[in-house]
Amino acid sequence: MKKAQAYFLVPLIGMIVFGAIYWNFNAGDEQRQAAKAAEFKKMRNDKLLEDARLREKAVKDAISSQEKRRAEKEVKDARDRKDKEERENANQARTKAFRDSEKLQKQVERLTKEVATTKEEISKIEDDKKRLVDEVTFIKGFVKKVEGNAKGLTDVIERINAADAAAEAAARVAAAAAAAAAKK
Repeated sequence: MKKAQAYFLVPLIGMIVFGAIYWNFNAGDEQRQAAKAAEFKKMRNDKLLEDARLREKAVKDAISSQEKRRAEKEVKDARDRKDKEERENANQARTKAFRDSEKLQKQVERLTKEVATTKEEISKIEDDKKRLVDEVTFIKGFVKKVEGNAKGLTDVIERINAADAAAEAAARVAAAAAAAAAKK
């Protein structure tokens, strides 16, 4: 019987020990389960609150980042427009300078031709002036010679007239002398 009691006693003692442990476990288990559930619920609420706070912060950061990017884009667009306008103005200025340069170059060529033509005309005028001055000098000399010749001719004509008058007078005297000699 001892063996049969041992077979019966060991499970009975095990059952009593198990019952005591279970009783002890079961009595505090509801409180522990409720505490765990409350702790889990609190953790979940804290996590949800933290997630909501982080989400709100992320939304604010995204909005501020978006506004910052929009402002940067506006600044960049304004700078790009300004750069484009400056490039366009520079291109227009370069084109205008090129046109002005061509215009001035053509004007220089035209004026250079006009200067050359004017120089030729001046040299022709100077040649004409020199020729005319030489001609005037020649004519003045010729006039002096002619005046000298006219004076000489006048003197010659006067001498001829005087000689003719003397010859007439001599002829009259000779005729009068011949008439007087014939009368005698």
